[in-house]
Amino acid sequence: MTSWAEQVRETRWAGRLNTVQYMRDAVFFEGDRVRPMHTRFWLLLLLASAIATAGIVADSTATVIGAMIIAPLMRPIQGTMLSTVIGDHRNLVRSIVIMLAGATAAVAVGFVLGMLVVQPMTAETNGQIAGRVSPGLVDLFAALAVGIVGSIALIRSDISDTLPGVAISISLVPPLCAAGLALESGEPAQALGAVLLFGTNVAAILATGALVMGIFGYSRLRLEASEDKEAERRRRARTYLTIAVLVLAVSGPLTWSTAQAIANNSRIGQIRTYVEDTAADSKWTIVSVTPRENGMIHVLVKGTPPLPDVAQVYADMEAAGLDADSVILEFVPSYTFDSEGPRDSF
Repeated sequence: MTSWAEQVRETRWAGRLNTVQYMRDAVFFEGDRVRPMHTRFWLLLLLASAIATAGIVADSTATVIGAMIIAPLMRPIQGTMLSTVIGDHRNLVRSIVIMLAGATAAVAVGFVLGMLVVQPMTAETNGQIAGRVSPGLVDLFAALAVGIVGSIALIRSDISDTLPGVAISISLVPPLCAAGLALESGEPAQALGAVLLFGTNVAAILATGALVMGIFGYSRLRLEASEDKEAERRRRARTYLTIAVLVLAVSGPLTWSTAQAIANNSRIGQIRTYVEDTAADSKWTIVSVTPRENGMIHVLVKGTPPLPDVAQVYADMEAAGLDADSVILEFVPSYTFDSEGPRDSF
C-alpha cells in the first residue's frame, strides 16, 4: 500500500515532469515542428536586428524597445539554461549553437546596415550606442533580477504575461547591433563593450535560471532519475561551477568599467567646477564635458569675447593634482542677431 508521503512525492514528480515538458516546448528546437521553429526564429531575429539598428541610428528609444519585444534570442539562451539543469546534452549543444549563430547574425546586420549610414555611429555621435558600450556592475545586478523574473515566468505559465517586460529589460539584440555599428565605424573597443553587455545578460539568465530551477526542485530530477547518484552530483557541481565562473568572468570587466566610470565622473565634475568658476564673471557657458580616447577630456564652451583667464583654469587644475595636459578647452564664439542687429546672447 502506498503511503501518503509517497503519494505526495509521486504527485510532485509527475507535476514537475509535466512542467518540464511545457518548458521544453517553450525553449527547445525539437519535435515535429522544428523547421517552422527555425524559420520563425531567424525571420524574427533578422527583422528585430534591422529594427534595432534603425532605432539606434535614428536615436529612437521607442523603435529600439519594439525590436526588443520582437527579438527571439531569449529562447536559445533559456534553452541553454534548461538543458544544463535537466542534463539534456543534445539540446544544450543545439541551443548554444543557435544562440551564438543568432548573436553573430545580429552583429552582422548592424555592421551591414551601418555601411549605409554616412555618419560614423560611435559613442561620441550616438546616445543609444553610448549607453551600451560601457556596461557596469549595475547592469549585472539589473540583469540578474530580470533573469529571475524570466525564469519564474518560464516555470509558471500563469505569470508568463511578464515575458514582454523581460524582453525589454534584458536587452539582447540592441547591444549586438550597436556592436556591429561601432565595428563598422572603426571602434572595435566600443564594439567589445557592447558584446560584454550582451554576455552579461546571458550570464545573468543562465545563473538565475539555474538558481530558480534549484529552488523549485527541477535540478533534482536528474539526480532522482539517475542510477549513479554520485556521478550525477559531480556533474551538477561542475555545471554550477561553470555558471559561477561565467558570472565571475563578466564581473571582472564590469567592475573595472564601473571603477573607470566613477573616476571619470569625479574628474569631469572637478574640471567643470574649475571652468565654471573661471568663467563666472564672463559671458561664457559650458556646453559639454566629454571623455575622449586615451583619457582626454574635451570641454566645449560657448559665449562672446573677451575670453576668460584660461591659464588660470589650467593652473587651478594642476594645483589640485589633475592632469591638465589631458584637458582640451574649446571656446566657440556665439552671436545672436535680430532685425536691429547683433545683441547679447546671454
